[in-house]
Amino acid sequence: MSPKAKEVYALASARRKTARAMAVIRKGSGRLYINGLPVEVFAPNEFVRMKILEPLWLAMDHVKDLDIFARVKGGGFMAQADALRMAIGRALVNYTKSDRLKEIFKEYDRTILKGDPRQTEPKKYGGRSARARFQKSYR
Repeated sequence: MSPKAKEVYALASARRKTARAMAVIRKGSGRLYINGLPVEVFAPNEFVRMKILEPLWLAMDHVKDLDIFARVKGGGFMAQADALRMAIGRALVNYTKSDRLKEIFKEYDRTILKGDPRQTEPKKYGGRSARARFQKSYR
């Protein structure tokens, strides 16, 4: 067996609207990489970066020596941030197997562990959007 086969790691995935994210957690130096880039480069917007880093701040004592490698695609930048946040939170709970950490996440914000299932309703014929209809000009 190779030395990598014995390495302990955790996987988790998450979805938000059409964004899909996957996170892998391993022992390391405490870095977060998203699509191969450090989080500072991936999310130059401060608000988006804060949203992605929320689970790490809540689990500060658990993540000092962990590297997180995440991939995300699809959706807009805010849906990607929500999907990443959820994938990282789920992976942390899987890695630590800590019920206390799970309770901290649930108490702070349930959407770190459980997703929001809402999707955009598709447009139908006979109108300009999903529900609105074209007006009649007679009667």
